[in-house]
Amino acid sequence: MPTVLQDFSNVSSLSDSQLTEEEALQLANELSLKLSDGERPGSDAESLKKMVAGLGDARGALRLTFAKSLGAVGDEALPILCEALRQHQNVVVRRASAKTLNLIGSKEALPYLLEAFLEDSDPVVLGSSAGAMATIGPDAMDSLLGILKNPDCTPFQVGLINLALSFIGAKAPEALLEAAESDVTEVRVAAISALGDQIQKSDDHRAKNRVFRALDDCSPDVRAEAVTLIGKSCDAEDVEHMLTRKLIDKDTQVRKNTAMALMKLEAFNSVESIEKAKATEDDESVQAVFDVAINILSRNL
Repeated sequence: MPTVLQDFSNVSSLSDSQLTEEEALQLANELSLKLSDGERPGSDAESLKKMVAGLGDARGALRLTFAKSLGAVGDEALPILCEALRQHQNVVVRRASAKTLNLIGSKEALPYLLEAFLEDSDPVVLGSSAGAMATIGPDAMDSLLGILKNPDCTPFQVGLINLALSFIGAKAPEALLEAAESDVTEVRVAAISALGDQIQKSDDHRAKNRVFRALDDCSPDVRAEAVTLIGKSCDAEDVEHMLTRKLIDKDTQVRKNTAMALMKLEAFNSVESIEKAKATEDDESVQAVFDVAINILSRNL
């Protein structure tokens, strides 16, 4: 178990702590005045315990005040926030604790955020924990990629990890490029997906070339992701020739994604290629996607 909680071992009844509506309102008003005056809220054990209890208040504005106050306390609030994230019975407190850890952005909270992401049953806690890990940045990348190697990782978790990696990617481009060479298919898919943000925002040529190479990956999942990403991130004249050859890929999803990508790119010159691919296509679901692409592109042309 991570050691950050050792400094807060005297708080044993955190899950039982709560404030009345009047107490929460009064405390929130006091904290708001301190924040507006540039004062730092108290960081003693009792003050922190009350602020964490306030994270469970039904009023969103008050919860935000308590979260900002704990965020202003900073690292000294980490132990109780980590404990609340993992142990509190009130799911609203667990959600708010993860969001507050996001405000602080300390890598010391990473083990607890990781545990919450893997073990908590609430999807909002999972999402907020992933967001907090993304805020931590490159230090969290190995942990996020490691989760993808777990066969029990759910599609929902995979989606959150992909979003987190996209956020981190600009700060750790080398790590993403390295992950794109992983032996684990799920890691390559996530890395290729995250590279899209770099291509769109900074026109990273190394990232673009790595995505282009992914079109011939041994995994159909990676190829399908690469095709979709190219359809979102590139110009038609630069990639049309690459994509049209994937219209006859061995995998049905890759073929579908290719037609959709060409349609999204408004690659009008690809109509003939799609029609040719359709003539030899045996899968009816792929034929249907080809038909849509042909109709849309022909109409716009």
